[in-house]
Parts: sequence; structure tokens; C-alpha cells
Amino acid sequence: MIIYNLFPLLAGPARNWQPHLARAAGMGFDWVFINPVHYPGVSGSLYSIKDYFRFNPLIVDAAKPQAAVAEFKAMTAGARALGLKLMVDLVVSHCAFDSDLVKQHPAWFRQENGRIVHPSCREEGGKVVTWKDLAQFEHQHSRDPEGLFQYLLLVVEFLVDLGFEGFRCDAAYQVPEPFWRRLIGETKRKHPGVVFLAETLGCSPRETAQTAKAGFEFIFNSSKWWDYSSPWLFEQYNLTRETCKSVSFAESHDTPRLAEEVGGNMAALKAKYLFSALFSAGVMMPIGFEFGFRQRLHVVKTRPQNWEETGVDLTAFITNLNRAKADNPVFQEDTPTEVLPVQNPNILLLWKGSLSINQEALIILNKDPHHEQHFYTHNLYEYVQAPGPLTDVSPEYPLEYLPTPYEYGLRPGQGIVLVTGKSKPS
Repeated sequence: MIIYNLFPLLAGPARNWQPHLARAAGMGFDWVFINPVHYPGVSGSLYSIKDYFRFNPLIVDAAKPQAAVAEFKAMTAGARALGLKLMVDLVVSHCAFDSDLVKQHPAWFRQENGRIVHPSCREEGGKVVTWKDLAQFEHQHSRDPEGLFQYLLLVVEFLVDLGFEGFRCDAAYQVPEPFWRRLIGETKRKHPGVVFLAETLGCSPRETAQTAKAGFEFIFNSSKWWDYSSPWLFEQYNLTRETCKSVSFAESHDTPRLAEEVGGNMAALKAKYLFSALFSAGVMMPIGFEFGFRQRLHVVKTRPQNWEETGVDLTAFITNLNRAKADNPVFQEDTPTEVLPVQNPNILLLWKGSLSINQEALIILNKDPHHEQHFYTHNLYEYVQAPGPLTDVSPEYPLEYLPTPYEYGLRPGQGIVLVTGKSKPS
């Protein structure tokens, strides 16, 4: 899955999404992920859902329900015509505190001392954050578990009917595994092509591994925070890669913009997206990354007026990289992956080997986004088991001929991508 996150509050009304969809398709993305489109509660947050069967008026402002559905379906038809599949957030761990569901079905909600519980989490540093605009569903000890399940199954059906073929399941680890197993199973019996992804950021690797077993095809991994050297990323990756595939990202709607974090260094953006795209089976990129946007996306405050004019355009780089991913099965799996030793500590040398076909890959990445770094080996083929040849499918400056010995001065943040047995022509 090569996923483009169209953040609806930045993109504006759905009737205006066609240029964004066309740009995503042109860059080689095959999925577009859209954050919640439902009618929000009083806080206005995309993730505080008051009515699951009405649209957020900032996304679809048609007055009549039938007209609103027709307007949204016109957008989904336009996406399909571009060869794109659509994915949406599925929020089943909570709803808006001011939703009518709270009064109509109190048995569906977690309660303490007779009061509905607000979801909370513990952030780094031990601070507990409570979202007072949300009401926590009670999946485990509900007095009406069947009623809650059937209601949320109807939500899934409503979204599938709109044209969505995938679900990013928000805070999936907060919902019991039996619920997911049943929801995924019943949905797939009617709609076998629908794909479920688990959002598991913030939970432990063991919780992630347990959630992955509930029938999800993909989980999201934590490669964004990897420092290119610590062992923890591969430890987490190996816990789940035989259970389901994973999706990497250089930034998301929940994180600061990477361009802001690195002070506008485009070499650092390129390096991080290259690693994210090629490390795991899937990759996700939010709208604006391709232009080096620096203003963080906000689930309440962002508006189309926040579109930035940066003078940056990484679309050609991203297009070439996405093509390399789409052309080579080794980059479409969570494969056996190993960091190989090199003399220059500023160089990352990564080996990957496909489990589905006879294909291997070498990624040579300059971890330094500020300075050129030198890489040398007397023979590239000592790093692969296949006899070759190795083909350079790098997004920039690919070489038609790979000499032996091989030496290269990598530009700041530059990545060299080599594969054996390239499967399709670019």
C-alpha cells in the first residue's frame, strides 16, 4: 500500500478534492487515506464524532442527506477513475461526549461512579491527558454488547457504501481483540476486498503484536522515530512481520511536520521518506509533505487557508521512489532485513530479501543531511546471495553501470537503491 493522506480540513470540501487526488495518483500512490468525515461534536474535532451517518459540514455541506451522499460518491467515483482506492478512519473506541448515543444507549459506554468515562492516555514524561470531548465505548463489559456491535457494523456498511475499501482503525489496541475479529470477519464475508489497518502507536510492542493477530492486514510501525542505528525498530518489526504487514511514515497528521523539525532541510525529508517507503510493505505520506509544509495539521483548527506556498516541490523524487516500490516485490513485503557493517558510521547499509520471489535489495543511505559522505566496497555482490546483476533504481542519479570496486560520494541525505532480479521495467 502506497498511501496518500488527504487531510480533509486542509483540502476543504470534497467537491474540491479532484486536483489533490490527481496529484496523488500522478505521484504513484494507489491508496488515499481520509481522516473521519462524520459530523463532529461541539469541540469540532474530526475524531469527536457526534453522528456517524451525517457528514462534517466542512467536508460536505449539502443540506439534504441524499444530496450529501451523492456529492461524496461523486468524489469517490472520481478517485476510482484515477486508479485510486479510498481508506477512511474507523473510530469505534469512542464518540463525542455530546452525541445522542450517550443518552439513548448509556449501556454502550464505560462508566465510573455513574458517570461516562472520558478516554485518556499517559504521554511521555508521565503526564495524563484526558479528552473531555469524548465518551469511551465499553466493549468488554457492556450490558448491551450486541447492540453496540450491530450499530458499529452499520457504520462500516455506510462507509463501504460510500466507496471506501479500507479502514484505518483508530486506537485499535484500545478495543478488545474479539470485537475486531468479529467485525473484520463479518465485513469480509460481504466485502472480501476490504482492508483493515490497525493504528497502534503509543502501545507496547507486545500489545501491537497481540492486536495484529485480530485479523488486520497491516499495522503502523514506528520507523519515523528511528535514529538509523538503535536496535529497537528491528526488534519491533520482527515481532509482527510474520503476522501482518506494516506501514511506515516520515510524518503523520498526529506529528509535527518533518520539514519544521529539520529546519527546512529538504535532504533530511528525502532521506526519511526513502527509508520509510522502502523499509516496510506499506508507506503513508500526508498532504503537503511533497511541498515541505511546516505548519502542523490540527484536527480542529486546520483550514484550506493554511495551505502553504513554500517554493519546494519533491513530487518528482516521490514519484520515482514510489515507482521503485511498486516495481519491486522486495519493497512490498515486511521482509527479513539487516543492517550491514560499513566503515563510515554516517552511512546506513541495509539488506532486504524477498520471501515471495528471488529478489534482494541494498539500500545505501547517507544519514547526514548536511554533508557528503563517502562509501566504498571492493565488491557490492558480496552483500547479496543472488549472482546478479544488481540494478540501480534510485530515485535520483541512478547509475547504468555499477563498477567493481564500487565507491561513491553520497550527497547529503542521498539514498542509493539497488535490486537484484528487477521485476518490471520503469
